[in-house]
Amino acid sequence: MKRIFADVARESIAAAPAETPAWVAATLVLALAEARDTPEEAASRALGVLDLVPPQRLRATARTRLARLGRLLDTATVGSATELRERLSTLPAPIRADGTAA
Repeated sequence: MKRIFADVARESIAAAPAETPAWVAATLVLALAEARDTPEEAASRALGVLDLVPPQRLRATARTRLARLGRLLDTATVGSATELRERLSTLPAPIRADGTAA
């Protein structure tokens, strides 16, 4: 089943313009599918999203996927997983429509 999710996510990544919400969603779904077997790759994908998309532009679904990925990689000792956990812990609160932090 993970392989099916990964294949569909790869197709979605290829079809979506980079740095768009669709690209972010597909990239994070792929990272989630890879988390158990290749934690280094999964964490690197998520870090790539965080490098390219400003925190205030991350949608709630992306933040949820990032948090879930962080939990899946919680025990991973690879460097990128450690960096991802650090970055997620300092991720600012989302901004509401009125401009205040959630």
